[in-house]
Amino acid sequence: MSATTSDPTLYASAVPGQDVPRSPWRLTAVAGVGALLVTLGVVGLPFLSFAYRAPTLHVALETSAALVALVVAYLVRGRFQSSRSLQELLLATGLGLVAITNLVLAVLPPAFAIADVEELRRWGAVALRLLGTLTIAAAALTPADRQVSRRNSGWIGLAAVGAAVAALTALLLFADGLPPLVDPSIDLGDAGRPAVVGHPLVLVSQALGAIAYAVAAVAFTRQAGRRPDELVRWLGAACALAAASRVNYFLFPSLYSDYVYTGDLLRFGFYVLLLIGAAREVQSFWTARAEAAVLEDRRRLARDLHDGLTQELSYIWAQSGQLAKRPGDPAVVERISGAAGRALDESRRAIAALTRPLDEGFDVVLRQQVEQMASRYDVEAVVDLAPDARVAPQQGEELLRITGEAFRNAVRHGRASYVRVRLEEAPLRLVVQDDGQGFDVSAAKTATGFGLVSMRERAEGMGAQLVVSSEPASGTTVEVVWT
Repeated sequence: MSATTSDPTLYASAVPGQDVPRSPWRLTAVAGVGALLVTLGVVGLPFLSFAYRAPTLHVALETSAALVALVVAYLVRGRFQSSRSLQELLLATGLGLVAITNLVLAVLPPAFAIADVEELRRWGAVALRLLGTLTIAAAALTPADRQVSRRNSGWIGLAAVGAAVAALTALLLFADGLPPLVDPSIDLGDAGRPAVVGHPLVLVSQALGAIAYAVAAVAFTRQAGRRPDELVRWLGAACALAAASRVNYFLFPSLYSDYVYTGDLLRFGFYVLLLIGAAREVQSFWTARAEAAVLEDRRRLARDLHDGLTQELSYIWAQSGQLAKRPGDPAVVERISGAAGRALDESRRAIAALTRPLDEGFDVVLRQQVEQMASRYDVEAVVDLAPDARVAPQQGEELLRITGEAFRNAVRHGRASYVRVRLEEAPLRLVVQDDGQGFDVSAAKTATGFGLVSMRERAEGMGAQLVVSSEPASGTTVEVVWT
């Protein structure tokens, strides 16, 4: 079963630090062999009592099973919304059918003492459980990489609902003539050995359910062996228990009585393993998501170092060669000095990014950067930030770089003594204004100095526009505007 999100490894990945067994067949074999031994014990030791009249416990088991099935169905539905996998759609639909059957047809009537529709609800439970079981088996046999469109997924959901409604409608039409599922003359609690006393259709339903779950156990386990997927691995073992429970219900139909028998315990084990698989799936998701976030931060830092510090050091190295050819050339010295200052700012910014709290807001980071640069260059700086301005993380990184470049240009080239930084909202707008010497903007459009090219590219990369306003002896205003 595949699951993809913005990072396709988030859902279907093993939990780091935990060893997934090389062969998931071991888990399925333990579940299947254990269930087989229990079943053989029931058949071979008739002198032991395995049936207990406990209507309240029956309701509790059915309620727990319904809730677990709903939780897992919701989880698988979330996977489907990201991956559009037909397998996950069928699995979520099958688990949903089983959950609703347990809740509506098996839990609510006994809980509210609804006795007038006893046989109808029992036959309804038989039909819908079988439909859910066959849907789960179909999911297991569906290739994990087969996808379904949004439109077709809707049709599949409607088909499942339609089949359930059709089955219930047919039962309602023949409600008066429905035979009892179990021979009422036989006391199941007094049976010294398994009693195959169910209606033939019930027995056929249990046999088909056992076969379907056995097939699903094998199919899911094979898939888990090909790729690490915690939910699928536990699904294989869970289906093995479900298959054994159907065999027990064939031998002793306690599912439709007030008795709790081994079939009920094995069936409950199916839901316990489902819950374990869901829990490990959630743990796997959050662990993988945390690792993806760390990896993305590392990539971002590497990209920033490459675009900033590495480029400046390369420029310094190239200019050093020029300085060797023309010792004392003030223009070369000026370029080297500027590049060294930018490299220093880049390194400090990278260190600050690594040490600042993860939840620190952009306004705090921007204010700190401006204040640090003002102290370093010994100029006066004012920061005016709109309290409700919303800046995305990627936008924040680019705005910090543009602010730093504009601030350095104002001090180094414009000889400014005062810099004002404003962040406005609706629409988002960053303004860096200084009282420096200014320059001729029209003449600078074809120049490569002042970092204008870099700032313009960063602004355009965010879908914004860089606007530079300046005149000689009148200061400079740099704006990043979203329109």
